[in-house]
Amino acid sequence: MTEDAPAPLYSPRTVRDLMQRHGIRATKSLGQNFLVDGNVLRSIADAGGAASGVSVLEVGPGLGVLTREVAERGAHVVTLEKDERLRPVLAETLAGLDVEVVWGDALKFDYDRLPDGTRVIANLPYYISTALLSKFMASARIVSATVLVQREVAERLAAKPGEDAYGFMSALAALHGRVRIVRDVPKGAFIPAPDVTSSVVRLDFTGFEDSGQKPDARLIRLMEAALHHRRKTMRNNLRMAGFDAGAVEQALETVGLRADVRAEDVALRDMHRFAQALGVLA
Repeated sequence: MTEDAPAPLYSPRTVRDLMQRHGIRATKSLGQNFLVDGNVLRSIADAGGAASGVSVLEVGPGLGVLTREVAERGAHVVTLEKDERLRPVLAETLAGLDVEVVWGDALKFDYDRLPDGTRVIANLPYYISTALLSKFMASARIVSATVLVQREVAERLAAKPGEDAYGFMSALAALHGRVRIVRDVPKGAFIPAPDVTSSVVRLDFTGFEDSGQKPDARLIRLMEAALHHRRKTMRNNLRMAGFDAGAVEQALETVGLRADVRAEDVALRDMHRFAQALGVLA
């Protein structure tokens, strides 16, 4: 009689056994929801381009389920983990794989230490997902990020000017490249189940309209100020941020925008022209 094959690492039975043997409870304050759906796991790795020789950054490996899937495809993985309780778990689940675990806060990590061409593939802690995405976009080392986030965040990232979900993160993502929502992920794909539906989203940092250039920091600051308060006019937002009201009105007129326009309705090309007319950009 043949023995049953061991359950895969992502199976609910294996995950519960790991948590029980190591005395682990998912910590809500750290955004811990462990993935237990093999189809979702493979779709993240596929969409992220995990393959032999690829450098991958992961944030929040948890029990190492996604980490192992990516490393077993031949990628070299650097994974950032803050929760020291997971040391013995990851020592077990990642044994023998090309994985470097860096213990500490991902928001304080030096992303310049990564090799050029790094791809992020991660189930991000939801409570810091937008802060992390901003860091990924800013890094010259990272070329793409395929991440599991709250569906609301994915929709904001992919939104276009004039759409309800459009805001500063939408503009920031578009200025850095392209965004594609890969798939939705139900609550039941995790232990414990989160309160919301999640989505896999891929961001390619190819520059605005594939220019290959990082956006000017001055334009980013202007966009952040212009979009700071939704439903307020761009003129009022910028005035509140310290810009001269007369100069703003003149720049709006110069580029053919209404005086009462809201920044969430302005195309990025027009915003760039406005920044030039205002003297923010040359």
